[in-house]
Amino acid sequence: MTAEQRLAELGHDLPAAAAAAGNYLPFVRTGTLLMTSGQLPLKDGKLVATGLLGRELTREQGQDAARQSALNLLAQAKAAAGDLENIVRLVKITVFVASTPDFTEQHLVANGASDLLADVLGERGRHARAAVGTAVLPLNAPVEIEAMFELG
Repeated sequence: MTAEQRLAELGHDLPAAAAAAGNYLPFVRTGTLLMTSGQLPLKDGKLVATGLLGRELTREQGQDAARQSALNLLAQAKAAAGDLENIVRLVKITVFVASTPDFTEQHLVANGASDLLADVLGERGRHARAAVGTAVLPLNAPVEIEAMFELG
């Protein structure tokens, strides 16, 4: 089963890769490495949630936002590689979680993305990860995720 078939089986559509919103590239490929710019939890051009974890949003809502950001990472990877099957492995993701100072479950929010990526890509979707709390993200997004992939 291909990654896109697994996405469909999980009830997800792969969105179109978003264009850059400023003077940067949505991804850069150098050799076999692909680095994405940070992906917000946008769906159909709108954030799926806004606000801080620990105040406006629950951990579960943060996980949903992380899943949407992960779908957007996969869209960028497909735009760069031509096909998700050209991904040799997902090397690392960095998950930024906009949260209150006393919120300490950034790693659990990040699991929303990590679980989806492993479900879709299988063993090649298991990755290194950092989950970082931050005061605020662009557009008041709750999550932003960047990734590094190895391509074939």
